[in-house]
Amino acid sequence: MQLRNYLPKTLFGRMLSIVLVPMIMVQVITVFIFYDRHWDTVTRHMASQLASDISLLADRAGKSPDAATIELIQETGWRYFSFPIQHQPDEKWTPPEASPNQSYAEQMLQRELEKRLTSDWKVNLDSDPNLIYVDLELDNGYLRIYASRKRIFSSTSWTFFGWTLGSSILLFTTAMLFMRGQVRPILRLANAARELGLGRQAADYQLEGAREVRLAGRAFQAMRHRIMRQLNERTEMLAGVSHDLRTPLTRIRLQLALMANNEDAEAMRSDLAEMEEMIDAYLSFAAGEGDEPTEDTDVQTMLERIAKQTRGAHHFDVVFTPPSTALPIFPLRRKGIRRAFENIISNALAYATKAEISARYRNDEVTIWFDDNGAGIPAERRADALRPFVRLEASRNRQTGGTGLGLSITSDIVLGHGGELILDDSPLGGLRVTIKLPV
Repeated sequence: MQLRNYLPKTLFGRMLSIVLVPMIMVQVITVFIFYDRHWDTVTRHMASQLASDISLLADRAGKSPDAATIELIQETGWRYFSFPIQHQPDEKWTPPEASPNQSYAEQMLQRELEKRLTSDWKVNLDSDPNLIYVDLELDNGYLRIYASRKRIFSSTSWTFFGWTLGSSILLFTTAMLFMRGQVRPILRLANAARELGLGRQAADYQLEGAREVRLAGRAFQAMRHRIMRQLNERTEMLAGVSHDLRTPLTRIRLQLALMANNEDAEAMRSDLAEMEEMIDAYLSFAAGEGDEPTEDTDVQTMLERIAKQTRGAHHFDVVFTPPSTALPIFPLRRKGIRRAFENIISNALAYATKAEISARYRNDEVTIWFDDNGAGIPAERRADALRPFVRLEASRNRQTGGTGLGLSITSDIVLGHGGELILDDSPLGGLRVTIKLPV
């Protein structure tokens, strides 16, 4: 498996990983060194010092101390080592029991005591949470020496862990807040670019963030303004062309209305109607979707209505199969996308006797399939079929329907929504038109 499959998918997640992973590695190495070096060394030194103090008292006491010696040992232990010492003359000595779960500090203390004490002894670290004691065997009982647990358990370990954990949390929180502020302008720029790519109205992007992000945002603003200016200029030019072309056609139509009905006049009227149809098609293709705003559209309901209207108006066998999961409602140019669907159905009406429509929603994408049982389009000509003003003479010439702009207009509308149009073989034997629209 490649490493990128395990990396976070978002920029914020990856930037956080860049900070978090090295920080964890440094902390782990630091803790390892602390345990292996500092804590181990400190524990051994503390255990050695405690064993040395107890050994000094044991040597002074001897094997059979009298009452005066025991009193001197008790006074010395308390004055110099803060050891409360008890003499148990009537207690029977019990041999020490081996503990199966000894701590590292207990092991070190026992090891140091074994080096220094010659008489029998035993140590207890579990009876009291604050004290430990060592029993020394005497001929007349035993001597119990108490010591604070701090003599062998270093408190710096917990201080170290607390400081390590606290500093890690502080560093992580600071890094997360800082990186969130740096990623937010990039996310806004990405959303604005996505809206523009999907053909939706993208709000003006406010320049913010680091220098590189501002540079990218400034380039995006320049690109957006340039695209909008070109679209406006094209619309204004087409409005003028439309007016200039329709004016002489209107005069010709008026002159034909004054002429007598004969074969020549009918031929001219037919040519005039064809010219107007061609002009409408050319202007529609060039104008694209115009300035139609996006609005939330129920694509599934739209497809159901188109299929129903086609069956009723043309008595054409077209069926829409609803998906198992309902299609989402998402922003589209409603008139434009409906026109794209109707263009595909119109082609099926002209060249097939049956059509089927199906759809699916997956991975934030709506996919719609239009299948018919017509003659289809050869694989080598499908790219040409999507080019404007290209007519496939074998099956789609002027007499059978048009100007070579139907699929081109449809493709232009789909691309304007950030989608994709694909031509393929249909399971019904004809043409399959696949439309993919991002949600």
